Amino acid sequence: MAQTTEQFRRKVEKFNKVIIRLQKLGIALGPHYLITTTGCRTGQQRIAAIGVIPIAGQRYIFQAYPKAAWVANVRAAQTVTLSRGRRSSVVKLVELPVEERRPILHDHIVNSHARVGNLFVTTGLVDEPTPQAIAAAADRIAVFRIEAQP
Repeated sequence: MAQTTEQFRRKVEKFNKVIIRLQKLGIALGPHYLITTTGCRTGQQRIAAIGVIPIAGQRYIFQAYPKAAWVANVRAAQTVTLSRGRRSSVVKLVELPVEERRPILHDHIVNSHARVGNLFVTTGLVDEPTPQAIAAAADRIAVFRIEAQP
């Protein structure tokens, strides 16, 4: 399965490069945004394509891969820049405690397409794509709530 996960990750990285290019041209697709953070080790600007998920009037970002670099960068930063098409804004991302993540993850999987649950399995964060299994893995899946910058 590790080889399958790695092959999938490479495909996603190629897709993300396309998303980044399109976004920089002002073309927004689906729930995709660009997140710009400062690298923890390099201090340089890092851009990643992420999905922003609206749930109950709030917007969230979920970690889809173990050891995602953008997660470490967000944890170290006070603010990040979210861009979609030609619009961007500086926002604060608040990481939810594990117990608050569980119901958000559960409800997201219940209300989304089966692909979303399968993504967490493919990337190795969970063993099965059920809402209960994904909620139980909340300690391995970072969830950030997007808040306006004061």
